[in-house]
Amino acid sequence: MACNPAFRRILITGAAGNLGAYLREALADAAAVLRLSDRRPLAARAAHEEVAAGELADFAAVEAMMTGVDAVLHFGGIPEEDSWDNILAANIRGSYHIWEAARRAGVKRVIFASSNHAIGMYPRTQRLDTDAPPRPDTLYGLSKAFGEQLARYYFDKHGIEAVCLRIGSCFPEPRDERMLATWMSYADLARLCRRCLEAPVVDCTVVYGVSANARLWWDNSKVDFLGYRPEDSAEFYAEKVRAGGGRFTPPDPAALFHGGHFVPIGYTRQR
Repeated sequence: MACNPAFRRILITGAAGNLGAYLREALADAAAVLRLSDRRPLAARAAHEEVAAGELADFAAVEAMMTGVDAVLHFGGIPEEDSWDNILAANIRGSYHIWEAARRAGVKRVIFASSNHAIGMYPRTQRLDTDAPPRPDTLYGLSKAFGEQLARYYFDKHGIEAVCLRIGSCFPEPRDERMLATWMSYADLARLCRRCLEAPVVDCTVVYGVSANARLWWDNSKVDFLGYRPEDSAEFYAEKVRAGGGRFTPPDPAALFHGGHFVPIGYTRQR
C-alpha cells in the first residue's frame, strides 16, 4: 500500500511501548516519514523512520519533535495507575504539551490513546455509546478524561481535528472473562488508527477501541462515518478464558463497573 499523500510525517509518541511498537510496523506506509518518540532508547530501522527522543513533561523537547509533523499518534505516557505526581507530569502536562506544540506547528490531526478507564465508573449494566461523558476510575483514567477534553478544547478553539480512542483491553489475546467484552486485537487497533488517519473529516470524535466481540458493552454506531470495521473477536478465545478462571464476582467493585480491576484501586466507598 502506498503512503498516504495527506501526511508527509506522522509522529508516534510512546513508540517503544507495546502498542506504539506494533503501530510503528503496522502503519509503516501511513506517511512518507514516521517520527518515533519515547523516553526509552529508540533507533531508526528503516529509511522512512526518524527518532526524536524526549520527555513529554519537557515542552521544549515536545515542540522540537513536532516540527514538520502533519499528524500525531499520541500513545506516550504512563499506561496504568501511578502516583499523582507521575500522572501529572507524563499524562496531564505531557498531553497538554502535545496539543500546544501541535497548535504551534500547524498539525492537522491528533489520534489520542485514551482508555476505557476514562469511563470505568459506569455500572456494567449500562451500555455506553460514544456520547457517554467521562466517569474515570483512577487517576490514570482521570488523565485520559483530561486528554479527551484537551482534544475538544483544541478543536473548538484552534481547529485541530482529533480522535480519542477509548481503548479497551489491547493484548495479543483476552486474558480473563471481562476481556471477552473489552478486548481489542492488535490488528484491529491498526485498522482503527488507519481509519482515523484516512477519514476525510473527523472533527473531534470519541470511538471505543474494541474488536467485534459478541459481549460488547460499548456502541460505536454514532461514529460509523470513520469506516472502522473490526475483524477479530474475543469469542474465539472464550473456552480458553473460562478454563483459566480469574472471574470477579459481586460485590467486588471489579465485577460491577466497566473499569474492572482498576476500580478497587483506592476505592473506599461503602458497599
